[in-house]
Amino acid sequence: MPATAFAIDVRGVTKKFGARTVVNDIAMQVRPGEIYGFLGPNGSGKTTFLRMLCGLLRPDAGSGNCLGLDFRKDSAEIKKRVGYMTQKFSFYEDLTIEENLDFIARLYELPQRQAAVQKSLARLGMIERRTQLAGSLSGGWKQRLALAACLIHEPQLLLLDEPTAGVDPKARRDFWEEIHKLAAQGLTFLITTHYMDEASRCHRLAYIAYGNLLVSGTVTEVVQAGGLTTWEVSGENLLALADKLRGLPGVEQVVAFGTTLHVSGRDPVKLRSSVAPHRQGAQRWTEIESGLEDVFISLMETAKDNFS
Repeated sequence: MPATAFAIDVRGVTKKFGARTVVNDIAMQVRPGEIYGFLGPNGSGKTTFLRMLCGLLRPDAGSGNCLGLDFRKDSAEIKKRVGYMTQKFSFYEDLTIEENLDFIARLYELPQRQAAVQKSLARLGMIERRTQLAGSLSGGWKQRLALAACLIHEPQLLLLDEPTAGVDPKARRDFWEEIHKLAAQGLTFLITTHYMDEASRCHRLAYIAYGNLLVSGTVTEVVQAGGLTTWEVSGENLLALADKLRGLPGVEQVVAFGTTLHVSGRDPVKLRSSVAPHRQGAQRWTEIESGLEDVFISLMETAKDNFS
């Protein structure tokens, strides 16, 4: 693959299950060595899109390349160059870490299997735990084993589907440190996540809701594209205030953030007019820069469900 090519360059990707369109005319370009965040509510089509990219599911429409190969015609070859980490831990719990990795190496028919296993153990700091049963691992160590298995055949692209769901904050942080190290070495990542702190660590983002791509770009570009004006409110009786604000002209969302409220809308004039009478109370109102979470909640609430 040429150094200047996109690792992922697809357009018009569509998938239907019956009458329901779960991925609708999606286009995506991801550069080599990039960490690309793929966000959206449950059931939005993220996992279906990943499975089409790596050849596990055939698209109904679409064209383009994955790792320089036609993502529809060359799915068998793409599978050899891609690592796919699913949401659910899917290894043999009655085998050790080393035995699980050896099994994966056999599946890939690696010519120097033992060397590949030892490299994977060392790369992710699992030498001392090599004989530990997978079923006895914590969530963070299971995650590390899954990543090692994805890397054992030296892929060029990793597709990670909510890889940090259910693990503690330190394990999540350590995982992302490893992701950035690997990306610096040229490995490309497409990662689905629901965590806004993780989204902020991606080079670029795309947000999909009910099969439709709503926004993409850097964190700054996504926030700007959201077009939200947000007020942060602190003080007493915030729950009662929230009930009064919801449904007012220009008030699109009222969301609790810790001990504050975020009040947001796309029409700053209407929003300011609606909240003006409520700013005379004891609460403190401060206009702030909208965050990713404000934008994504807004996008989710305005997206049209495709269930029917």
